[in-house]
Amino acid sequence: MLAYFGPRGTFTEQAARAFSAAYGTPDDLVPFDTVPAALAATRNGETDASCVPVENSVEGAVPATMDALTEGAPLVVVAETVLAVRFSVLVRPGVSDPKTIASHPHALAQVRHWIEANLPSATAVATTSTAAAARAVLAGEFDAAVSAPVAVQHYPLDVLATDVADVRDAKTRFLLLRRPGRLPAPTGHDRTSVVVTATDRVGALSELLTELALRRINLTRIESRPTKGRLGEYRFYVDLDGHVAEPRVGDALAALRRHCPDTRFLGSYPKAEAGRAPAGDEEFVAAAEWVASVREGLGA
Repeated sequence: MLAYFGPRGTFTEQAARAFSAAYGTPDDLVPFDTVPAALAATRNGETDASCVPVENSVEGAVPATMDALTEGAPLVVVAETVLAVRFSVLVRPGVSDPKTIASHPHALAQVRHWIEANLPSATAVATTSTAAAARAVLAGEFDAAVSAPVAVQHYPLDVLATDVADVRDAKTRFLLLRRPGRLPAPTGHDRTSVVVTATDRVGALSELLTELALRRINLTRIESRPTKGRLGEYRFYVDLDGHVAEPRVGDALAALRRHCPDTRFLGSYPKAEAGRAPAGDEEFVAAAEWVASVREGLGA
């Protein structure tokens, strides 16, 4: 079974379906009310894997996912997918001029200009999720819902408009997580994710970033979240180009661990989208061979 952050009819369900099609994950999809609950189901063996959102290009990181990745037994990211955020506006059959339109606040924020231009007399109302909005429309509480396109498969509503988005290139990234085991093989186009808890001292974060820069490793994302312990103590969530199997990346992770023993490896996995090719490992391999020859008394 594949757990996902529900309810049914959301973009996370669409991502879970994409993982199932691309990676052969179970097509028995089980929605959970919260991100921690979805991940806990995989930690305790109730499900084989979990699908959760991690960041949106408009709204930023998903705090619930970031926090849940550090709580409890480790889980490892084995794949990611990126979905374009395009909404559908759903209405009850026969409704053509909705006076109320409901959705999650983030969704409403991403279609505000469309609503002003196309439904100027409609009042926007916030709900707990895009799917909850669709259910509320079905129950007669509101006239229209801004929902993920997959919602129409679960709720007998009409599509008033589709492919709706103020920011045309808005995207959300989703992760597929499993219990620790064999990592995905390097593809040459990979991402590695770690969580580092830096000590509260001058230059701590600079030291971590320097370890990556010295090895010419591209840092693609860094986010901070409080540890929920001492005031001023933060964890740093780091995404970088490359795979832990590559010498320079493995060397960098070892250096991060030396600086910060409380470092959690979150995974090395194929990127969902094309990007700049990472630096090669040739110089690191050559340097390691030179050191080995020196140790054996064969070179200087």
